[in-house]
Amino acid sequence: MKKVTILALHLGYGGIENAVATLANLLCEKYEVEILSVYRLYNEPVFDIDERVKIRYISNIKPNKKEMKFYLEKKNFKMFFKGIGKSLETGFVKYIKTANVLRKLDCDVIISTRTVHNMLVSKFAPKKIRKIAWEHNHHNNNKKYINSLVKSCKGVNNLVLVSNELTKFYGNYLGKKAVYIPNCLDKLPNKLSKLDSENLISVGRLSKEKGFDDLLKLFKTLSIKHPNWKINIVGDGMERGNLLELAEELKLGDKVIFHGYQNKEYINELLLNSSIYVMTSHTESFGLVLIEAMSYGIPCLSYTSAQGANEIIENEKSGYLIENRDSNEMVSKIDLLITDEKLRKKIGKEARCRAKDFSGEVVLEKWSKLINKRK
Repeated sequence: MKKVTILALHLGYGGIENAVATLANLLCEKYEVEILSVYRLYNEPVFDIDERVKIRYISNIKPNKKEMKFYLEKKNFKMFFKGIGKSLETGFVKYIKTANVLRKLDCDVIISTRTVHNMLVSKFAPKKIRKIAWEHNHHNNNKKYINSLVKSCKGVNNLVLVSNELTKFYGNYLGKKAVYIPNCLDKLPNKLSKLDSENLISVGRLSKEKGFDDLLKLFKTLSIKHPNWKINIVGDGMERGNLLELAEELKLGDKVIFHGYQNKEYINELLLNSSIYVMTSHTESFGLVLIEAMSYGIPCLSYTSAQGANEIIENEKSGYLIENRDSNEMVSKIDLLITDEKLRKKIGKEARCRAKDFSGEVVLEKWSKLINKRK
């Protein structure tokens, strides 16, 4: 049985971390799988990981970027400079300790999930190991980011991209090294949403690029016509305070519920009791949460600026794609789904069918082909 190591930054909350857990659970059906995590943010991984998967932490040190920003804003310079020492120690772990672990690595294949890790894997992992870089982010035409990723892949055997668009783009730089494998569902749920609740839902990190401020504004417009409807926002991040203030300013009251970070079971229960999923991201390379919502038979809407959504939602069939971040059009389509229950259920049925295209079986076959490929 081949040994596969997945190199992750941490096993806390996040889209990449969710994808890492899902892939590990998938691969352990055919391979001996280990997750090598640079940091240990929590005592246990946030996402469920199969007991057959071995987890090894390079360090127990946690990054302190949020602490540093907090102390600087509060002008607590004593703690700020104390934090600099911790940052240096964290940087040491990230590079030196990771390099040392990679030198002694005993596996057949290593999958790297960060650009900086691609470079370390290329330089320090034994030559006999097949090296695969796995990219989840969209470049957004950032030349510095593009060049950095391409450069980091010079020493790997393949670069796996989660969308056809990204695969075609990086194929111009890396040729056949660039391979398309979408993210996938852990498993299809047995229960589906009845689509009879008056609940919208959106899940993601509370950061500016996720566009939750736009979501609150358009929901304000909707709430005037549909006062009984509520929106559940699941996730946390640097924008939480600003979003709470905005919700208060818009006088949304108990119509908007901020749930913070939650585990999969909690989110799945919310999805089961939701009727519409809305994504307002400015950028999104894939959008695994869309597939998760669709697997519950929930119609989804997204702006086309969330590039990955364009390859998941079939416009006007399994959901709606809104161009040019047109908030009026987004409100119009959500209103249509709210008022037309028959349409809501029709699109929800198509959404469930579409989710099956991203099943574990389909994706496992693609990964197996790559893992078993000769160098």
